Amino acid sequence: MPDNTDNASSLTLLALDTCTESCSVALRYQGQVYAQQADAPREHSQRLLPMVDKVLNDANIGLSDVDLIAYGRGPGSFTGIRICTSMTQGLALGQDLPVVGISTLQAMAQATMDIHGTAQVVAAIDARMGEVYWGEFINQSGVATLIGRENVCTPAEVSRALDYQYAVMACGTGFDAYPELLIDGMVVAPEAKFPEAKYMLKLADIAHGAGQSTDVEGLEPVYLRDTVTWKKLPGRE
Repeated sequence: MPDNTDNASSLTLLALDTCTESCSVALRYQGQVYAQQADAPREHSQRLLPMVDKVLNDANIGLSDVDLIAYGRGPGSFTGIRICTSMTQGLALGQDLPVVGISTLQAMAQATMDIHGTAQVVAAIDARMGEVYWGEFINQSGVATLIGRENVCTPAEVSRALDYQYAVMACGTGFDAYPELLIDGMVVAPEAKFPEAKYMLKLADIAHGAGQSTDVEGLEPVYLRDTVTWKKLPGRE
């Protein structure tokens, strides 16, 4: 069944994310949103394309009818980011579609704001090795807007860096892994433990309108750790 989560734009928009334990796909077509989501951390590569087919079939359209693909660009699992970027690359290349990368942290913050209407959200993903990927977002006219930049650091460094100016909620696996991050009365939004593609749609509209979408050659994942590199398909260097 369609989900009326987002109908702000006339673009036919496909969104994908596999950057964490969750795998999700969303399609907006003619004001309706069709979404699929599964927590399947070791099955992303098997599940993603069937989920794409499912939302396209539910809307009774083909990939050639899509105007833009939004992809989860990270941060998150290295393997998950690579699956998402590779799948997006393959889908976009076949139809010569523009793409736009959406932060997983921003998508989680957007979900928290959409569900709870909160003014400020701290999103954190467990980065392993005693660190978290995190970002601090404020609600600007309903849009999760990053304060400063996204970071990877220890939980203690997060606590020192936070700026508490508004009512704060938290989201993401970082707070499960490091409960000490929950300070000053922060409340966790359980609905936004992982990024979900349907909450990327509004953000993709805004990014596209700001000229941030590119052709497939401009597709860029974000790992935050500099030791990881991305390789394009052969012949696309």
